[in-house]
Amino acid sequence: METSSGTGMTAGVKQSETLLRLGTLSLIYIMAFSARMFSVIRYESIIHEFDPWFNYRSAQVLVKDGTYAFWNWFDYRSWYPLGRVVGGTVYPGIMYTAGLMYHAVHALGFPHVHIREVCVLTAPIFSGLTAIAAYLSAAEAHSSGAGLFAALLVSIVPGYMSRSVAGSFDNEGVAITALITSFFTFMRAVNTGSIAWMSIASLAYMYMVSTWGGYIFIINIIPIYVLVMLLLGRYSHRLYVAYSGFYVLGTLLSMQIRFVGFNAIQSKENLGALGVFGILNLYVFSKWLNSFLSPRLFRQILSLFLILVLSIAAIFMGWGLSTGFFGPWEGRFYTILDPTYASKYIPIIASVSEHQPTAWNTYVMDLHFLLFFFPVGLYYVVCNITDVNLLLLVYASFAAYFSGVMTRLMLVLAPAATLISSIGLSTILSKAVASLRSPAALKHDTKSTTSLESATSSTGGRSSGGGRDKTRGKATAPSGSSNLSRPSSVSERKFRFSGEISVLIIGFICVSLWSYIRHCLWMANHHYSSPSVVMQVSDNTYWDDFREAYYWLSQNTEENAKVLSWWDYGYQIAGMANRTTIVDNNTWNNSHIATVGRALNSPEKKANLICRKLDADYVLILFGGYSGYSSDDIAKFLWPVRISASVDPSVKESEYLSKDGQYLIDEDNAGPAFKKSIMYRLSYYRFDEVKRGYGPPMDRARNAPAPSKPIRLRYFEEAFTTSHWIVRIYRVKKPSVRGWI
Repeated sequence: METSSGTGMTAGVKQSETLLRLGTLSLIYIMAFSARMFSVIRYESIIHEFDPWFNYRSAQVLVKDGTYAFWNWFDYRSWYPLGRVVGGTVYPGIMYTAGLMYHAVHALGFPHVHIREVCVLTAPIFSGLTAIAAYLSAAEAHSSGAGLFAALLVSIVPGYMSRSVAGSFDNEGVAITALITSFFTFMRAVNTGSIAWMSIASLAYMYMVSTWGGYIFIINIIPIYVLVMLLLGRYSHRLYVAYSGFYVLGTLLSMQIRFVGFNAIQSKENLGALGVFGILNLYVFSKWLNSFLSPRLFRQILSLFLILVLSIAAIFMGWGLSTGFFGPWEGRFYTILDPTYASKYIPIIASVSEHQPTAWNTYVMDLHFLLFFFPVGLYYVVCNITDVNLLLLVYASFAAYFSGVMTRLMLVLAPAATLISSIGLSTILSKAVASLRSPAALKHDTKSTTSLESATSSTGGRSSGGGRDKTRGKATAPSGSSNLSRPSSVSERKFRFSGEISVLIIGFICVSLWSYIRHCLWMANHHYSSPSVVMQVSDNTYWDDFREAYYWLSQNTEENAKVLSWWDYGYQIAGMANRTTIVDNNTWNNSHIATVGRALNSPEKKANLICRKLDADYVLILFGGYSGYSSDDIAKFLWPVRISASVDPSVKESEYLSKDGQYLIDEDNAGPAFKKSIMYRLSYYRFDEVKRGYGPPMDRARNAPAPSKPIRLRYFEEAFTTSHWIVRIYRVKKPSVRGWI
């Protein structure tokens, strides 16, 4: 009778715990979604930044014209006169995700929902799913308590929120969900040896491949993890089933993405996964031979077999490299290994701000107190390595290195930091809470620990030789390895804090979490929720120069007008003004971008000739000298110079600098070539008419005197300047019938 009542109470407690976890996860999902809505509340429902505008245009084509039209879409409004075959040059995952949600909403009886609203809310919706994936990953690697911490931390961590606020319809907004889901499902496959979980991991990896080029991170981290498992003597049949099936099925599925195709096996970035696949199968083959051959015969056969296999592999690699079967290393790969590589050899990559090395203050702002608990979590993971949390350790280690090389990869470190930190938080908090229990509870725990230790020692000899558990799908480990999916509670209960220290620890964690939540919400509100097309000057003042300029283009220029600008603004011009651009953010053709850069850094007559050769009708530039906008084209002008110099040897960067090698704008010190360039002349044209106060006109963005003499234009004419002079549009003068301008 007592047993049945005790069992009922235990079931009731478990049911209550399950409901509590579900309720907590639901609240975390709501918080993750709500924290990303500041941009919609403060501004409006609008697409942010630059790349999301192309994704939005692509999603429009997909839902309006269908899949076949999307795959065969030739975008003649970009990269004029070359154009772009969109279907074969894009990761389509985010477009299809938005398209499926759009059709689902319409099927539920909301036909008036526009695809723009779906695109705006896609990233916030997936942020909640990321929190759930983080919970499952940490729970699989450690405990459900760590899982709840991981869900809370990752839901609002600024490093991830930077690409997942409402309106940020960028690939990373859904790719991070796929990244964590891929790692969780693979951990589950390793923990169970289940073919079903291996298949789910392959599907998650396929979705990751369809959304972001960062899939290279997964297909390299998992093989490194498998190699580490082999080196540590932690091989198991579960590992073989998980990785072998994942590599074969995942590679086949990834090849179905048109943009990837055979690059899944031909790209050098993927060769490591193939090599580990071969090593793992050789290891299994050697164990099989060793099971029925004598040691001497085994060594002889294995040596001959290894020589044969290595010879075939060397011949295959030599053939692949000599014939070009294996593609070249990408510039971003070299940049990850050598942060100075891009600035030396590929200026188009170095010109992107998010490809610069990460500053220390970025770690503080994007991770906050995770900087302190990340090492704590690493300590507890290293102290109690299991087959599952070893994957988190490998992931976090490489993510920490890559984040220092490239600012953009903070996005990869943020989830790893939350997962590892959650293990540290959960372990310390569990110890502190356990130390505050009543003496009777402590005495009971001591007895339980003693009995558990004795039971472990009495059964340790039987389990050390290997075998298979009665539990379906789980095998016991051979000698020297551990297949426990969670750390041992015995070792955790050996050390306890005093009551005073426990109270201090609990209080410190609560204060830290409260400070973390406040910091994350502040970052979301003030740093990551401002769309690049609208600028907030004060609490009640907004500047809308970008949309003002794009609206003017759409209403006052011919439908087939071509606009020349630096590549940063190509997607926005095509998306909002619906006009043809010469270059855009895809940056696939370096020589074409260099030609545009040459036009911007050339004297007026030569620039007009280049613009007419490109059939450009208008030139659009950004200028912040009047408003104080610091991210204008003059601030980034040296990059068009360097990129054009990589193609045209006649361009010398030193000619655009002052005599002492500085980049200055005032008339007395600016480089001679810089003062003659149309970037300089179009930026400061008529600027002397709007000077403020006495003295020479001042460039407020650079706090330096601007040219005081009036600039006269001959080959270009001003067409439109926005209210705050941030966007300036000039018409390219065409020769008359007699060839005069």
